[in-house]
Amino acid sequence: MTRDMNLELTRRHFFSRSAHGLGVAALGGLLSNDMHGATGQSGLPGIPHFAPKAKRVIYLFQSGGPSQMDLLDPKPGVGDVHGEELPASIRNGQRLTGMTAAQTSFPLAASKFQFARHGQSGQQVSELLPHIAGISDDIAIVRSMFTEQINHDPAITFLQTGHQLAGRPSMGSWLSYGLGSEGEDFPAFVVMVSGNSGQPLYSRLWGSGFLPTRHQGVKFRAGREPVLYLNNPEGFSRDDRRHYLDDLASMNKLRQAEYGDPEIGARIDQYEMAFRMQASVPELSDLSAEPDHVFDMYGPDARKPGTYASNCLLARRLVERGVRSVQLFHRGWDHHNGLPKRLAEKCKQTDQASAALVKDLKQRGMLDDTLVIWGGEFGRTVYCQGELTKEIYGRDHHPRCFSMWMAGGGIKGGVSYGSTDDFSYNISENPVSVHDLHATLMHLLGVDHKKLTFKYQGRHFRLTDVHGTVVKELLA
Repeated sequence: MTRDMNLELTRRHFFSRSAHGLGVAALGGLLSNDMHGATGQSGLPGIPHFAPKAKRVIYLFQSGGPSQMDLLDPKPGVGDVHGEELPASIRNGQRLTGMTAAQTSFPLAASKFQFARHGQSGQQVSELLPHIAGISDDIAIVRSMFTEQINHDPAITFLQTGHQLAGRPSMGSWLSYGLGSEGEDFPAFVVMVSGNSGQPLYSRLWGSGFLPTRHQGVKFRAGREPVLYLNNPEGFSRDDRRHYLDDLASMNKLRQAEYGDPEIGARIDQYEMAFRMQASVPELSDLSAEPDHVFDMYGPDARKPGTYASNCLLARRLVERGVRSVQLFHRGWDHHNGLPKRLAEKCKQTDQASAALVKDLKQRGMLDDTLVIWGGEFGRTVYCQGELTKEIYGRDHHPRCFSMWMAGGGIKGGVSYGSTDDFSYNISENPVSVHDLHATLMHLLGVDHKKLTFKYQGRHFRLTDVHGTVVKELLA
């Protein structure tokens, strides 16, 4: 057997064993701080393009499509015509999903929930969101969001990557690529998922697409092993791991010198990040040092690993440790029938913790430079799907208008932006596209969305494709 064959077999052995010991698939090529200085993972030269208002972002993604007219976009006039047909002039031939296209009637369903004004700003918020109502002076409610997609998978993909077809880099990956991370012991982009029902969520939603794989999101899980395959095997010490990685790096560097493949360097980096995370992740996940009043603020579920409330608390701990982008996905907002009961359950799971995150960041002096975003992939129809009474109704997908809210990170608090018609069916003022949302997010982080590009297959791509306008009215 030749020396080259021995080297190849040895490399295969190391890759095979390390894939199980260090979470290659889970960590996906993370950038090592050792190559970029002690203050964090560097981004691209010249970025940020200008002084940022925000240093980091936490995106609270409500997967399934929350009903805007039951939560953030009050339409009291619908109560006067409850059960009557949606006027044809309002629908205007707009497309329907396959779930309601065969309906012969489109009866209007008024929200059974009351709205009230809150704070000095007088923001109107549903009774289902009492805690978010309590931070109404800190948030900007955008009631005029719209998307091009009417079904979940392309709509979520569009909101996460700026394109309805899979394969583009996610928002967090673009931020990792452009800005890097502020911390040394965690990746730049972390994802957590909660909710045990609802539309499936695929790892490509936080993938790096054609960007280097070190920029993909790392999914944290509940339980004793937050990142798969991160722990050492039983009987294998941390010193053993250090020697193992040094030998592995030496062989990888030989192959990198031979082939010049940058992904080999990324693979070396991911092992180093994993080594640091073996020490940093257990400390992050140990909430025993958090005082009781913090748990009380986030709610009783905050002590239960894997819940939305627990993930919100972990999100705060992650950004404290320099993570650039944290994305929480909470499933179960797809309410085609029995909406009032099911929507109330979702709000009970998320309302207190969402508001607590904003308050917690504010108390710690971090809200000013942390952007928090809350919202789903589209809205719901004013007409009913399924059974209709005063107490029971369902709503189909509605891409033409939906609501989101944002706080901190240079966002003007206590404002409502955009408006919809009397049926929350069409936008009547100041439409905001998904590309506009992305452009505004990047602007707050000091990035010109037109200049952060990556050349792939002969074309310069960007998160906003060839679209996107910064919504300056939302800026503080």
